[in-house]
Amino acid sequence: MSSLFISSAQAADGGGLLANPTVLQFAPMLFIFVVFYFLLIRPQQQRQRKLREEQGALRRGDKIVTAGGIVGVVQATRDGSDEVDVEIAQGVRVKIVRSTITNIVSRDKAANDS
Repeated sequence: MSSLFISSAQAADGGGLLANPTVLQFAPMLFIFVVFYFLLIRPQQQRQRKLREEQGALRRGDKIVTAGGIVGVVQATRDGSDEVDVEIAQGVRVKIVRSTITNIVSRDKAANDS
């Protein structure tokens, strides 16, 4: 009978956090989520925030590219409106929604001439 008590006393551990098998089971998933957050989710959120700021700060003369691949020059913007007047060819003006703009090349930036 005394050997029964001795074996159970030797098998008992300190009972720390890492001794819990369920914590160890979820640790790799937690690590993967943290890696995904810092490598994928957070940079994408920062790019979206920057694009929204650029869309809000559009001005006449900015060269833009829409989600459909149309390249044009901003002719008029209206405060409080989602629409922007864009000239896509000489004398051809269209109204587009700001959220469809995917790339903005400011008129101050030089185009790649090489």
